[in-house]
Amino acid sequence: MRELIRLFFSFAKIGVFTFGGGAAMLALLHDELVKKKKWITEEDLLDFFAIAQCTPGIIAVNTATIVGYKLKKSLGAAVATIGVVFPSIVVIVTIAAVMQNFMDNQYVVHVFNGIRAAVVAIIANVVIALWRKNIKSFWQIVIFVLSILCLLCLSLSPAMVVVFGCLFGLLRQIMLTIKDKAK
Repeated sequence: MRELIRLFFSFAKIGVFTFGGGAAMLALLHDELVKKKKWITEEDLLDFFAIAQCTPGIIAVNTATIVGYKLKKSLGAAVATIGVVFPSIVVIVTIAAVMQNFMDNQYVVHVFNGIRAAVVAIIANVVIALWRKNIKSFWQIVIFVLSILCLLCLSLSPAMVVVFGCLFGLLRQIMLTIKDKAK
């Protein structure tokens, strides 16, 4: 029971500080789950985050559900999911009650502009850290560059880019296997 409570509060903390959507939570997930708690590895986090992006629903909720399931099966999935959405529910209900009165306030507008800029910096920092840790071969660089081009130039959905990355990685492994058998 104690582990479930810790799981709830870890994800509630992530939920409180996740501004900017699912991608913005990646830094918080990394810090809390990989570095501090050591519940999952960086590879697990990347895999879970990729799966969460490819499945219907909110990335933060999907990621919490997957991590919770890995740690404590169905009950862990439910607890982590409730934990990550609970702060948002409280904040959204509170904001909805008072926000309409302040949306035209220039201070509020500038606060949100500042939050957006900070979220972009947080995401960039995580991307750079993940790049350094996970992109190690020429083929991974090729997949990365092609993925960026597909996202920016072709406006492909992230789910399609992940599917193409999977297929490219699988094709690369098949080519290596054929090459090894030919020797």
